[in-house]
Amino acid sequence: MGEKRAYKPRKPGGGRKKLKPEYDAEKNLKEQMDAAVALYGEDCSLQSIADALALNSIKVRKLLITAGVYESEVAEKVKNTFEEYRETQDYKTSILSTANTLQLSKASVTSYLPYQKGVYFPSTASKEKISVGAERQRRYRAMKRWRTDPTEENFWGVVVAYAGVRFKTYSGLPFSYEIKKGRNGEYTKELWIDRREKSKSLAWSSVLLALKNIKGKVVDRPKALGDIRGVTYIYGMFYRFGLIDMPEEVKEKMRKLKRPNKKNETSENK
Repeated sequence: MGEKRAYKPRKPGGGRKKLKPEYDAEKNLKEQMDAAVALYGEDCSLQSIADALALNSIKVRKLLITAGVYESEVAEKVKNTFEEYRETQDYKTSILSTANTLQLSKASVTSYLPYQKGVYFPSTASKEKISVGAERQRRYRAMKRWRTDPTEENFWGVVVAYAGVRFKTYSGLPFSYEIKKGRNGEYTKELWIDRREKSKSLAWSSVLLALKNIKGKVVDRPKALGDIRGVTYIYGMFYRFGLIDMPEEVKEKMRKLKRPNKKNETSENK
């Protein structure tokens, strides 16, 4: 036998060249998904979105499911059944099991599941993991659910959807809130206001009390919602939600106010 040739390392970038080096499947998928979400936010039907994007309606629905903004009884049933089987079975077997259980075709089950190679944004995904369009859609859908069925549970969904969003108090001071999860993984009914160095907590019961105290569209000042702890923040939230309106002179003052200062902090509860 002859001598073994010494290993010659491959040059960086070597190997078979891509036929379409500019093609990026994940990028294309995300662009389609963002476009579909934007149109869906305008209450366009699946078919009208499909026509606008030159896609079929089934693919549009799958894009919206991947983005985490499409909701239907069938989609929820397929998702829950598939995830249950997925705990003990591989992907393909889980699809077949789901199809048998729900008496659907394999293609139907697949059409209600998110794209595997895309980024799936479930309804519980943090805002950092979803696009601006999907985040806006999440808030819109939550508010629409509550307006259709104004239950406490649906209003809580609105509050959760707006976590991390920038608000302003009556005095024009910026703030946001976060909702933490307990040991069981469920959200605690407490809002943490990120306003100063130390966050303040806002009880869910206070938010509900203020909600019941809304009398008319225009609310002159926070105290009109009741003598409630943290009402200045609740007032700003309700205004952003579109539940109340401010007097024109207050809105004009807020538009002019660029940066908060220490003097403003003393007038929050006026």
